[in-house]
Amino acid sequence: QVQLVESGGGLVQAGGSLRLSCAVSGRTFSDLSMGWFRQAPGKEREFVAAISRSSLSKNYADSVKGRFTISRDNAANTVRLQMNSLKPEDTAVYYCAATPTPWSSKWSISGNEYNYWGQGTQVTVSS
Repeated sequence: QVQLVESGGGLVQAGGSLRLSCAVSGRTFSDLSMGWFRQAPGKEREFVAAISRSSLSKNYADSVKGRFTISRDNAANTVRLQMNSLKPEDTAVYYCAATPTPWSSKWSISGNEYNYWGQGTQVTVSS
């Protein structure tokens, strides 16, 4: 059974930084494309960032480009999301997701393409 466990969320002031981590078990991590999504209260889930199996390809939502960086460590079965210059509008529950589907920039932004999800970690940015 594939398990994804997020960590690293918390409360931070606007302009601050947080680093989220997602530990994956139950499947060969290097076979998985990984993504981060978020959902704010009263809003639909939205794409944040995605990374291919080899880290050669990455994709970001326009709202986080230049501020967030996705990375992975296949030896440690971990994907990370470094979030800098945080804004109050980044406040949400952040979810890690995984899929064995070969990478495509087009589908990587769709939550429907991901088979496995973590439980989420809360990120709150105060103004």
